[in-house]
Amino acid sequence: MKHKQASPSALRDFLTSEAGGGVLLMLTAALAMVAANTPGKAAHLYHWFVHANVGPVLSSKLGSMTVHLWINDGLMALFFLLVGLEIKREFLDGRLSTWRTRRLPMIAAAAGMAVPAMVYLFAAKGNAALINGWAVPAATDIAFAIGVLALLGKRAPTSLKLFLMTVAIVDDMGAVVIIAIAYTQQVGGVALMAAVAILAVMFVLNRSGVKALPIYLLCFVALWYAVLLSGVHATIAGVLAAFAIPIRATPGAPDAHDSPLHRLEHALHPVSAYFVVPLFGFANAGVSLAGVGIEQILAPLPLGIAAGLFLGKQAGIYLSMLLAVKLGVGTKPRGATWLQLYGVALLCGIGFTMSLFIGGLAFPNQPTLVEEAKIGILMGSVLSAITGFAILRLAPLHPQHQSEEAQQDSEITADGDVARC
Repeated sequence: MKHKQASPSALRDFLTSEAGGGVLLMLTAALAMVAANTPGKAAHLYHWFVHANVGPVLSSKLGSMTVHLWINDGLMALFFLLVGLEIKREFLDGRLSTWRTRRLPMIAAAAGMAVPAMVYLFAAKGNAALINGWAVPAATDIAFAIGVLALLGKRAPTSLKLFLMTVAIVDDMGAVVIIAIAYTQQVGGVALMAAVAILAVMFVLNRSGVKALPIYLLCFVALWYAVLLSGVHATIAGVLAAFAIPIRATPGAPDAHDSPLHRLEHALHPVSAYFVVPLFGFANAGVSLAGVGIEQILAPLPLGIAAGLFLGKQAGIYLSMLLAVKLGVGTKPRGATWLQLYGVALLCGIGFTMSLFIGGLAFPNQPTLVEEAKIGILMGSVLSAITGFAILRLAPLHPQHQSEEAQQDSEITADGDVARC
């Protein structure tokens, strides 16, 4: 007798791809660090690859397209498209579809962005040249954080993964708003009007019942180019396009084939997790540590970012969550202890991908400050990852989690016996 296996859910696909992608991101980031700090041809080859001219001049502001620009302004638009799809799905058809489920992650994410920014500004000591980097420690890298959780196996309850993912998605929403508002200087009126018109066409197509994804993807490419020319960062086009993709609410059946948003999200998950984000990490994490000593590490910029990620994130998220639950505003995730939630708050201090991205926007044409920011991001992210992993690895399990694991193990054993029949 054959055992019929249910099709995987969108959530299971997401956690699997993000976990595997997070581990791959760690490896590519480590490879970039090794390459950038290996004397001789390795470092030269790495920098040649990242800055090689490989394309035409798409924008007079950007100049000739390099590998680095194609990754940061082009491929990352796909990452932000996926972010937008996740945000829309969560608000219309997921864990953020009601205010009851939105409250705790939104409170935690808001505090987890505000407190790190305040810690950074305190460390910057009023230095006008550094003020623009206030948002660098405010972001959370969901792939990296989920990847660390995946290393814990069954010691991390599903509710903990869901909470981390939800906070990171709300965090991404804040990061998108920051990028659009705080890091856009000059806007080209004609190109911006063209972008608005293209987006309007996409929404009209949606309202008209058009579900053909190729049409929306062609509009997305046109929207990306218009936004690129407008002066707004091109990756914002990904989020805007996502909001125009049709969705059919499918509670209990997240793999519905007639929901364009779900189909596109499934298709983009592996592309983003296993290609775009690791490639971005490889192209941006290669920081040369030659000549970097205690004086450089303790400089206001790297110290402020590291302190914001490691101290600000955990304080903002954990304390706001504790206060919200005590006041009855939110509900503590089931099957998780407060110590485990503290470990998750630490993991939210892994700001790798989004922090590197914002760091490049915060200090345009200032490579020295960008490199200093990368040092701070690496310090804060690595410290948060190691400490968060250690706490979650050593934290006693919640009794409810232990009973659920025992029940799942018995079900797996029973399924195996059925499959062998």
